[in-house]
Amino acid sequence: MDVRRVDSEAEMADALTVRREVFIEEQGVPEDLEIDGKDEEAIHFVAYSGGDAVGAARLREHDEAAAKVERVAVVEDERETGLGRAIMDTVEDAARAEGYESVLLHAQAPVIGFYETLGYEITSDEFEEAGIPHREMRKSL
Repeated sequence: MDVRRVDSEAEMADALTVRREVFIEEQGVPEDLEIDGKDEEAIHFVAYSGGDAVGAARLREHDEAAAKVERVAVVEDERETGLGRAIMDTVEDAARAEGYESVLLHAQAPVIGFYETLGYEITSDEFEEAGIPHREMRKSL
């Protein structure tokens, strides 16, 4: 598997294809919520396996000290392969390189345990985004 920072229109299209498959088609998130107009202000990441785009994520500034990890997606056939961890390692490395002290994210309830294994801690009560239960989580870098 190959996780990289997006640096071309083709890679961005691949990342958006993964997000569309996972969030819009699989989870039923409305397109206007998934494609939220904030992609221009983010650093994007895409993951490939065998030449196919299979994962994506984006990173945006939350405040001067923290970045927010968003749109972490892994296609169904690649889950439980270590790809999610590889994506998060790459995103966190980029956040460090940008000078952030911590990262936060809104984790869907079913994957909170995954983020806890990566060192994230729950920092909120449960709330709903796009009809899906979430919790805010943070990690110091």
